Amino acid sequence: MTTTPRPIPLLNRIEGEKRTVTTRGRTADNPHLSDGFLQAMVDAYGGTRLGRQELDGEIVEDVEGALWTRRLIETSRAPLDFARDERIRRVVIGVDPPASAAGTCGIVACGLGADGLGYVLGDHSVSGVSPEGWARAVAYAAELHGADRVVAESNQGGAMVESVLRSADMSLPVKAAHARLGKGRRAEPVAILFEKGKARFAGAFPELEDQLCGLTLGGGYEGPGRSPDRADAMVWAMAELMLAPVRAEPRIRVL
Repeated sequence: MTTTPRPIPLLNRIEGEKRTVTTRGRTADNPHLSDGFLQAMVDAYGGTRLGRQELDGEIVEDVEGALWTRRLIETSRAPLDFARDERIRRVVIGVDPPASAAGTCGIVACGLGADGLGYVLGDHSVSGVSPEGWARAVAYAAELHGADRVVAESNQGGAMVESVLRSADMSLPVKAAHARLGKGRRAEPVAILFEKGKARFAGAFPELEDQLCGLTLGGGYEGPGRSPDRADAMVWAMAELMLAPVRAEPRIRVL
């Protein structure tokens, strides 16, 4: 059998058989692929857990107690014929501001589909830029996806975060969110949405997915980097779309 190595019980059982001989091959070993294609794959997936699986042929086991497993992510992919413009009714941009100038600002767009499901639409996170730089990246993501709200964690910098975002685009509808729980604990209700099939990924987002697979039950984090900034931004956006209480709209009643 020939397959992409995935940490699934069937593959583990087959590989564990005494009569099984395992041969691994890396994407770079394929002589029929062009240099341009190989470089594009490395640029997109290099240095990530997904890249170790897809490019290097490794079986990357899930972290014990992970809120998102590789299998959950793969089963949560939107269909290939997913048409964003036709199905998305509302878009929220989640922002996890960096604690320092060298850090990563998590910027993730999530949308509410006409089918009632939440979709991860884009990861626009940026690293090593000034507050004005990541604010412009947020404004770009909001314009690109037609967002009607930006939810930004205010623990780092408080009112400054909202002020910086508004300086980049005064029309941005910014909502400051104060985190009372740790990143892992905040992610648990959102992970349940994916488990129940109420949220999906409209594409592949390797760095975001690596961070999601590092979040564990109880609030731990065992993924790449010091902080799951991209994952946290996604959690803020998805929670605003799918878990925030719906406010009653004013109506005219005819008696």
